[in-house]
Amino acid sequence: MGKGPNRARPMGGGGGRGALFTLHHVRPRVARAFEPNAHLEITPEFLDAAIARLKRDGYRFIALDELPAALAGKDGAPFACFTLDDGYRNNLDHALPVFERHGVPFTVFVTGGFVDRTHTLWWETLADLLSATSRFQFNFGSGVEVLEAKSAADKQAVFGRMAGYIHSRDESSAVAALDATALEHGIDAAAIAKALTLDGAGLRRLIESPFASLGAHTISHRAIARLSEDHAAQEIEASAARIEAIAGKRPRSFAYPYGDRPAVSPRDHRLVADLGFTVAVTTMPGTVAAATPLHALPRISLNGHFQRPRYVSALASGIPFRLARS
Repeated sequence: MGKGPNRARPMGGGGGRGALFTLHHVRPRVARAFEPNAHLEITPEFLDAAIARLKRDGYRFIALDELPAALAGKDGAPFACFTLDDGYRNNLDHALPVFERHGVPFTVFVTGGFVDRTHTLWWETLADLLSATSRFQFNFGSGVEVLEAKSAADKQAVFGRMAGYIHSRDESSAVAALDATALEHGIDAAAIAKALTLDGAGLRRLIESPFASLGAHTISHRAIARLSEDHAAQEIEASAARIEAIAGKRPRSFAYPYGDRPAVSPRDHRLVADLGFTVAVTTMPGTVAAATPLHALPRISLNGHFQRPRYVSALASGIPFRLARS
């Protein structure tokens, strides 16, 4: 065949066979004065344009569970696969119609504690707290400090410090302390989680679509590399059981919370494999090659700061990642 305008360019060089995309929120744009989580949010219009661009570039769309077969197969066309982390309500309300319109499968990774309203989303709680106040007190372990956050730069600095605190010690205790501080300022972390994420009934509505599937994402959304092996295994297994109770079948895919190098270890790759998952995804950037370990798959973030279809083409090609490694 000729090399027409709809023919995919080879991923070349690095041996890439396809691209896995990470999404979180998919919802209409609402401007806010302080947006530390803007990178986790894209519009339905951008998702639509991204899929259309990948179609134009010649990608075929596969479900995540089909990835091992796609890597083993001889089809030369590159594949694209969509995943969404955390189970937000807008995945049902705004992402699903886009995927259905294009006939594109996708996987939503579900945190059991968000479904059952037993755990909170600290990054959302903290964003709301900093939006609501310019001054609050917090104990980082050396006594109560007064944190001033009047300007956007101040707020971002406090957000970064709090994130570092949460990731540097027992995450459950740190999040509980943040939730208590937020409540003192009228910010209810549990109510935020309830408003933003799907419950079991909502997830069952989502998977009524033949294009939607569910994957596991732990119960508490803690970085499993920082948990003991037994505790990490409990988190992973309990998450799988929770999804099975909702979907009627055990999930074959798993997403590591946070998914970066400090949050995921080779031990965790082994645990996920031993517990029977076929594939597991990180958030470490890159494309997927035939030799990519199936329990340490890289993903490409559809970042809210870069909502241009041409960026999707460039990232899916794998070229930026090869240049970064050169």
